Amino acid sequence: MALSPYGPHGPLIGKVGNLVSYILNGQAVTRTIGHKRTRHSKDQLANYQSMAVTMRLLKNMTTFINSSFEIEARGTVKNQHNLATSYNKKQALQGEYPNISVDYSKVVLSYGDLEIAQNLKMVKTDTGLQISWDTQDGLAHDMVMILVHHPVDGQSRNYINACRRDAGSHFIPFVEEEKLHEQMEVYICFKSADGKRISNSVYLGNLNGAQETEEEKQEKRKYDALKARFEQVSANYLWMQQLDRGLHTSTKAFRTLEKEYEVLKNRLDRLPGKPI
Repeated sequence: MALSPYGPHGPLIGKVGNLVSYILNGQAVTRTIGHKRTRHSKDQLANYQSMAVTMRLLKNMTTFINSSFEIEARGTVKNQHNLATSYNKKQALQGEYPNISVDYSKVVLSYGDLEIAQNLKMVKTDTGLQISWDTQDGLAHDMVMILVHHPVDGQSRNYINACRRDAGSHFIPFVEEEKLHEQMEVYICFKSADGKRISNSVYLGNLNGAQETEEEKQEKRKYDALKARFEQVSANYLWMQQLDRGLHTSTKAFRTLEKEYEVLKNRLDRLPGKPI
């Protein structure tokens, strides 16, 4: 049932048939409620995985992107998370389904026209990260924003007010020594003191190389186990096709084997964890 709290000529709020209406950021929105499909095309599955990978990337970056995309979101019906999702789903993914992953060098955490500092550098020390840049007199009061992302556990360190641009450097201490040796992807951007302008985000680089997450390890174990079973079934399937000049292909045993072969082949094509 839908309600009409804004009068007979205003927008409806609620459900009518397969339509649902609501207010989003001050704008009336109506959309259809689709039926859940049991089978999906490869393109649909690729889109679902792309969205899942993007959402997993941004999950613990909320504090940062709420500040970095706040300027761009002003006066629109989009929020900061919408913008971050759109940019990174389009620009920061690599590979094909079912092995879509993040290209960390292309991650977008801010977008604007404020000048980026020159000579950006990052050095890992025994106790943390030292990040430095050239200072500029006219932009001295800009705030520096830094994000350190740990892909292994998906956590992020958000420094939305790390220091002023004229500081020329910022040190990030690491209390947990093991974190200093994990894979890190580091980003920086600059925001004007009045909060009206922001720079594009800059990828400072990777530290400690690429490391597998626990989820990726599990996916590979599942893929290897399924591949081993498929190879066994495939060998039996091909052998029975050749046996007695193909007479066995009409038996129930062969039809059962053929069905398992097709199911395993389809699952193997769609299961993540395949070596790249």
